[in-house]
Amino acid sequence: MKRKLKNEELDRLEISEFKDAEKSPIIIILDNIRSLNNIGSVFRTSDAFLIEKIYLCGITAQPPHNDIRKTALGSTETVDWEYAENTLDVVEKLKAEDVNICSIEQAENATMLNDFKPQSNKKYAFVFGNEVKGVDQNVVDASDVVIEIPQYGTKHSLNISVSCGVVIWDVFSKMKKPI
Repeated sequence: MKRKLKNEELDRLEISEFKDAEKSPIIIILDNIRSLNNIGSVFRTSDAFLIEKIYLCGITAQPPHNDIRKTALGSTETVDWEYAENTLDVVEKLKAEDVNICSIEQAENATMLNDFKPQSNKKYAFVFGNEVKGVDQNVVDASDVVIEIPQYGTKHSLNISVSCGVVIWDVFSKMKKPI
């Protein structure tokens, strides 16, 4: 039998336990994201995989906001976040802290996600771009690597929150971070 588990059987962390838990060496940078629902979804995915921090840059909205709250389901209270006006400033700050910057974008000489090999002793920041324009070219230029999610259909684009989920799961599983 495959009985579905009830919420109280899932052994989820309390907010204080989440705050004290060892985080994944992963940072998310949102570069001018327009959709409040996408922002909330990124928070929720970041909570699921114990992401260290989210940077909300440019026009990216910040909590508290009802449309973010709808999809975040409380994760804006667990995941650390910070607003910055300029994405490139955040990238340069993190590079100075020896964080590897990875833009998620379709670009010349991009590394396909399935070929990306994160090192377990390194910290990574993944930049996700605007729903229309993608990651700003200046940020792509400043990145240590550009990672592309292989796609085989006609659209060649994924929703930003879907892209974030795919990348976080892939990198998290490759780093073998215990849950």
